[in-house]
Amino acid sequence: MEPQVSIILGSTSDLPVMKKAADFLNDMKIPFEINALSAHRTPKEVEKFAENAEGRGILVIIAAAGMAAHLPGVIASMTKIPVIGVPINVSLDGLDALLAIVQMPPGIPVATVGIDGAQNAAILAAQIIATADKVLAQRLNEFKEGLKKKIVKANEDLKEVKYKYKTN
Repeated sequence: MEPQVSIILGSTSDLPVMKKAADFLNDMKIPFEINALSAHRTPKEVEKFAENAEGRGILVIIAAAGMAAHLPGVIASMTKIPVIGVPINVSLDGLDALLAIVQMPPGIPVATVGIDGAQNAAILAAQIIATADKVLAQRLNEFKEGLKKKIVKANEDLKEVKYKYKTN
């Protein structure tokens, strides 16, 4: 089994947040890998990874980073594979990372999810891959239907909540 998605951590301290991405990819039966690379501490390894990812069959890269958060952009500058950046809340409530990832120069796009939004990054990666994979597209449809059912059930449960002036 060869990976289709590469989850790149700026540091192993990102793993508790990025576990949600790994869990979702695993549930969707999408082969993935997880590696730690640093734009600042291991730039040569980042370059080697980015240059070789397509040849290894990687279809989407999810890159997490906090603080200066250069990792997703650096990877995006070296490959044509879609890169999804996950800003990690390490300092300044994660706003520093969010701005560093989302404010890319023209020609170097990085799709960016919300702060600590690892699951959304995995969902977006799955949606990208599903454009050419009907089986995965069906799994995603089932996932989205499950989300709808949760809201319908929540509304049914809310009917049981009683207040003197509640009208529904």
